[in-house]
Amino acid sequence: MATTLHRLHLGEPTLAQARRQLLAIAQELHARGWVANHDGNVTLRLPGEHLLATPTALSKRVLMESDLIVLDARDRVLQGGRKVFSELKLHRAVYAARPDVRAVVHTHAPNATALAVAGVAIEPRMLAEAVVSLGAEIPLLPYAFPQSAEQIGQLTQAALKFDALTLGNHGVLAWGDDLEQAYLRAELLEHLAAIQLRAMQIGRLTTLPAVDLARLLEARKKAGLGPEARQKG
Repeated sequence: MATTLHRLHLGEPTLAQARRQLLAIAQELHARGWVANHDGNVTLRLPGEHLLATPTALSKRVLMESDLIVLDARDRVLQGGRKVFSELKLHRAVYAARPDVRAVVHTHAPNATALAVAGVAIEPRMLAEAVVSLGAEIPLLPYAFPQSAEQIGQLTQAALKFDALTLGNHGVLAWGDDLEQAYLRAELLEHLAAIQLRAMQIGRLTTLPAVDLARLLEARKKAGLGPEARQKG
């Protein structure tokens, strides 16, 4: 194992810190009711296209650091005695499309997933802060068989332009520069979905004036967020 860590160029404190953070986020997904049973998964990109990941077939409620697995570039388990989760292809598609992304979070958060099941995209243009954080659109990818070439193709294209989305009849996928940012984006999607559902129950959903969207998107770019900011960098 020491040889593996050396090959990854990771000191033990660095890997230990990553484990603690990933575990805390995974357990938070369960505590907030965003996953049930064995649902949901979290990954962190390590050097050399290795990943630190939650395993399959284990509730996030009882997950421990020793259950986390380290995968090589071919998704073979290098560390940890548990198996790889089946939705890993979704995470790999995001990482392949976005070299800047370091972490991916997948949940079945109830409000966001309810909208995805109903075929309704989350509307970020309800709130100025949401536009700055995630842009003027949060795509809802149409249902495709899980991990199929069709689904991976759709996700790869979307990942080039967006930082979070919902999957038809599936759930939430969010990514970011680190675990915290990926988690916060997943959190924001669920928060927006809850607001949207309540507004729809009242009977009316209004969005920000078009004239203001350009100013908000410019603020987003200045904050270093979105594809325009990445292209400029």
